[in-house]
Amino acid sequence: MSWSSSFDRPLHLNGLILRCIVPLVFACGVIPTDIGEDQTTKPNIVIILTDDMGYADLGCMDSEISTPHIDQIASNGLLFTHCYNASRCCPSRASLLTGLYQHAAGVGFMVADYGTPAYQGFLNDRCLTIAEALSPRGYATNMSGKWHLGGHIEQWPDRRGFERFYGLPDGGGVYYYPYKFRDRPLFKNGEPTEVDTTSFYCTDDFTTAAIEFIDQSHSEDKPFFLYLAHIAPHFPLQAWPEDINKYKDMYDDGYAAIRASRFTKQKQLGIVQKDIDLSPLDYADWSTVDTASEAFKMAVYAAQVDRLDQNTGRLTTHLQSLNILANTLIFFLSDNGASAEEINESPQGEVGTRYCFESHGKSWANVSNTPFMKYKKYEHEGRIITPLIIHWPRGISTENRLVHAPVHIIDIMPTILDIAEVQYPAEQQGKMLLPLDGRSFLPLLKGNELQDEAPLFWEHRGNKAVRSGSYKLVNVHNDDWELYDLSIDPVESNDISYVNTGLVDSLQNLWNGWAQAKGV
Repeated sequence: MSWSSSFDRPLHLNGLILRCIVPLVFACGVIPTDIGEDQTTKPNIVIILTDDMGYADLGCMDSEISTPHIDQIASNGLLFTHCYNASRCCPSRASLLTGLYQHAAGVGFMVADYGTPAYQGFLNDRCLTIAEALSPRGYATNMSGKWHLGGHIEQWPDRRGFERFYGLPDGGGVYYYPYKFRDRPLFKNGEPTEVDTTSFYCTDDFTTAAIEFIDQSHSEDKPFFLYLAHIAPHFPLQAWPEDINKYKDMYDDGYAAIRASRFTKQKQLGIVQKDIDLSPLDYADWSTVDTASEAFKMAVYAAQVDRLDQNTGRLTTHLQSLNILANTLIFFLSDNGASAEEINESPQGEVGTRYCFESHGKSWANVSNTPFMKYKKYEHEGRIITPLIIHWPRGISTENRLVHAPVHIIDIMPTILDIAEVQYPAEQQGKMLLPLDGRSFLPLLKGNELQDEAPLFWEHRGNKAVRSGSYKLVNVHNDDWELYDLSIDPVESNDISYVNTGLVDSLQNLWNGWAQAKGV
């Protein structure tokens, strides 16, 4: 696959250096535009969320992993190279669904209740989910996959605006059933459900349920909202043998070779500037590890990403068969960057099978997050930045574009409401709602620029950051603040805090004010 692209000159806007929107040419096939649709109907809306997928793990982000279906929706839509998430699974899900910073929504950490409103561990009654906003306006609302925003039944998706739900109210970590490592019962529309243990694989089954919900919504002659929240490629390393076999010899050359190859292609294809260096390596010397074991772990991880792609193809093909793909707005992104967690709860289990509970580890995570540094749980770019793909033939005026302007996961709900022409209410069921923290980036979809970029903030487990304009101030759990100019140093390799103490103080005060307001 090849793209033809180059960076234009930077745009200077209110102190923020933005990279221009750059045209792309993809060699992959073109999804045909539907014919004969009612031009007045509101768009269907689909959010596909992956779990712990690295910045560079998709083909369209220059990975060696085969993701032709995901690449295709990128080629016929927009690829945002700088979409920020909220650092980890539960916080990102809270922000995605409410348009609020996670602390404001009640999920400042994970799902445990730490006794304060910002850390109660489930969505509060002062936020509104996308489903709750769209349902009164005639949308059928459906969810399939991992919820992880409150495990008690009164906190489940069907209590937060989703008419149909299939999946796990609790966290992930489950690909097969029966399963000895985690207690994760499956539910469908509030009732426990049994599965065929010989054929069940979560990525496949979540998509099957999503397609069923689409059919039900389509038969009701309603526009629909579908939230498809995958577990993959989060550990454990478990995949179908036929998918693993595609990659069994691909990673024999080791971490450095794969990371360098990805970075070279990222420069060639316009994902990153051609004049930057790769962030410092953070992987083991290939000569000191069990190379066969390490290569196989990455092969299984790649197989999990590959299966995500296959099911994305199933979904888009089904939308096309119903003649509704052109007027379906699709968002595809990850909840955070790749995880550096070194997990092995099954030393006797064969990697890739249902008897394994192992991760691909920090060294491969460093490759997955190419070109950035750090991982899930930190606030450096490797953790908090994800590619965002948006596909909507009916509404995107110019296809095949890279968008380098920064957006945040809190902006997705306001954008959806803007497109669906739904007004965000001031109250819900007698409770005053918090105003949205995010804002619509619909202008970017139409080829225009955003005006007056607002600062962006992060906090997770004491790690914190603020981005204002092109400058980012970041801190690792009460260490010294680091300052980076992302316009010339997007991989955060040159800390300039010691020569910009005034800017450090200003940004730190900005972060402190935000933290106090949000209950951090």
